[in-house]
Amino acid sequence: MTPAASGERALGRDRHSRPGRFWQSPLFWAAAALAALVVYLPHSAPLFSTLFPALERPVYEQEPFAQLLWQHSALVLASSLISVLVGTLAGIGITRAAGRPFKSLVESVVSMGQTIPPVAVLALAVPVVGFGELPALIALALYGLLPVVQATVASLQAVPQPVRESARGMGLSDWQMLSQVEVPLALPVWLSGVRTSVIINIGTAAIASTVGAKTLGSPIIVGLSGFNTAYVLQGALLVGLLAVVTDMAFERLALKLNWQA
Repeated sequence: MTPAASGERALGRDRHSRPGRFWQSPLFWAAAALAALVVYLPHSAPLFSTLFPALERPVYEQEPFAQLLWQHSALVLASSLISVLVGTLAGIGITRAAGRPFKSLVESVVSMGQTIPPVAVLALAVPVVGFGELPALIALALYGLLPVVQATVASLQAVPQPVRESARGMGLSDWQMLSQVEVPLALPVWLSGVRTSVIINIGTAAIASTVGAKTLGSPIIVGLSGFNTAYVLQGALLVGLLAVVTDMAFERLALKLNWQA
């Protein structure tokens, strides 16, 4: 790399690393739109009455939207943590010498977790663990495994062989090579898998309301069962904006990791 190119790259990193004004960030505006929508929706009866004049109750009022947002986010966070932990450990395990014989088995199992519809998992889990958040947690955790496992395996296998050989030549143990060499190089690809898993779970968590979990899917489910399109629209707007905010947050994190690379 030429000195000029090195200087431009360093300058670019320095420019990106400087904290800009928070209101210039698309993430800030997306988060502000989500917060504004949560605050405005309970008072939006005139708007939805105009849009849907045939509806007697055009605004969902069974639970506060702020509470539903919190419960939805908590469910997604808990299930995603399980998916990331289990999926990452499984991905690391099947890339080691002792775990390679089980690679096909593990990949088949986690693929089944996503090919089986979450509604079917919920239906199977309810008789065992009952209604509420627990069956939803199980379904979402299973559904989010595949992207994490695939990203973990792909990122670790993409580490260049000369880098591995150099680490071996320096006398690094298996654990040291994993923690000091492989994981730092694999982090960007791994993070993209986590990002995909979390975004999938944000949308899928909406159906958890069918088994009694309180989420942003509650207005959608109630609206569908009561032919209330306004409820469906309100829930869908909040779920969509939450997914957008989360995706932007992951994008910002990925950029910061690349600047530090």
